[in-house]
Amino acid sequence: MGNWWQRPGPMPGNGRLREVLPLSCRDLAKTVGILLAASLIGLLFYHAGITEANIVTMYLLAVLCTALATNGRLYGILASVASVLVFNYLFTVPRFTFKFNDVSRYSVTFLVMFIAACITSTLTMRVKAQARQATRKAYRSELLLKTSQALQRAEGEAQILCVAAEHLSKLLRASVLLYPVAGGALQEPLFCPFGADGRPRFASPADQRAAAAVLEHGGQAGAFTNVCPGAGCLYMAVGAGAPPRAVAGVAVPPGHSPDAFDRNLMEALLNECALALEKERIGREKAGIELRAQQEQLRSNLLRTISHDLRTPLTSISGNAGVLLQNSSVLDEPQKRRIYMDISDDSLWLIQLVENLLSITRLENGALDLRLQPELLEEVIGEALQHLNRRCSEHPLSVQVEGDLLMAKMDSRLITQVFINIVNNAVKYTPPGASIAISARREGGMVRVEIADTGPGIPEQARAKLFDMFFTAGSAGGDTRRGLGLGLALCRSIVEAHGGSIGVRPNQPHGSVFFFTLQAEDVEHYE
Repeated sequence: MGNWWQRPGPMPGNGRLREVLPLSCRDLAKTVGILLAASLIGLLFYHAGITEANIVTMYLLAVLCTALATNGRLYGILASVASVLVFNYLFTVPRFTFKFNDVSRYSVTFLVMFIAACITSTLTMRVKAQARQATRKAYRSELLLKTSQALQRAEGEAQILCVAAEHLSKLLRASVLLYPVAGGALQEPLFCPFGADGRPRFASPADQRAAAAVLEHGGQAGAFTNVCPGAGCLYMAVGAGAPPRAVAGVAVPPGHSPDAFDRNLMEALLNECALALEKERIGREKAGIELRAQQEQLRSNLLRTISHDLRTPLTSISGNAGVLLQNSSVLDEPQKRRIYMDISDDSLWLIQLVENLLSITRLENGALDLRLQPELLEEVIGEALQHLNRRCSEHPLSVQVEGDLLMAKMDSRLITQVFINIVNNAVKYTPPGASIAISARREGGMVRVEIADTGPGIPEQARAKLFDMFFTAGSAGGDTRRGLGLGLALCRSIVEAHGGSIGVRPNQPHGSVFFFTLQAEDVEHYE
């Protein structure tokens, strides 16, 4: 496709573009060659005794070929005139002169021949022009479609504007400057050069005023408009309204003007850019609304769950303390010990709950400071077992660590909390007597830890949601009155923050196996 700046400025008075008909040596040579070939064939026909009417058709064919082979209506007109003159010179009596004896006969022949040649040339040029226009529209439509697809794939406002500037420059074959708009002001522009055209053209005072006018009023300004016509570039708004989404500047070559088709195509491309920007803004706002809705739902669930579930242990502690205060003298030692143990259990549960809540809050706010250090798995497991629920004594518990010095990178305080949450969960949801086994082994560059129990197991539909916040399995054998559903969600957050993974699978023949991985650490580095 040719350059879109191929026509000069508008004609005075009517606003239409003046069509340029430059003479081309190449097209002139084609015209002469075609007429020469038609004349040679005509001479052969003449010596073969073929009538002049058939020879005239050869020159009509030559005019048609000239119109097809050349660019511009001028060559078809020249071929029409030359065909009449050459036919008169070669085939009318007296031959080889521009005179003819039979005026009444040949005058009509020449007139009909000239009119037929002009009509043939005009129709041929019109068909060619329509074909070029169709090809031009197809090319630009394809480019516009590719631009739309590229804009839809772009992520973020900066990338959308960059894609729009590149495709606009490619489409118009001109340098493009695209100003993002933020807070009602022009921001640092994106420049997409074409050829040797430089950015300083956009920096003139007239160009700055034109860009500011588009920002304030929208529409168009600059070259070939009534607003700041002294600017060297044409500025257009990206999106309707004021202020627009962005302002696009196109470097117009001196003495040239885009036609109506190119202007419409520019507006269509900029509208696609505006739609992409609007879609990106709506998507960003929607994501923000969804995030705020999730946060509000999380806050609501947290407050509702805490207010409901904290009431039971606090009431129990308050009630047991009141019993001790009022009836301490009449209670025997076993009764007092049982009350003390209930108060202790409830207090430990509250402490663990508050610790989980604080950890969840720090993780959500990004304020959790991981202090990764190489730690012995056996020591971390032993530390965790000292803080387990009192009911853990009702379950046979075993620990098996591969090797004597199995180490992993971790924040021991947080990983201890992971062990406590998972083991207490197993104690809560398994009947007394169900065994719990903790094992750890190295697998490649990771350490795999498994906590298996022989309880009733977890239903398949519950396993997919087990690590979601506020989800509880609701087993009939568990103490679901006090389940906030935070423990396993916290475990997942902690393990993933360590670069590991966590999951659950069925145990055979019954029960569940919780597993998580941590980055292994070689012992040789510390010997």
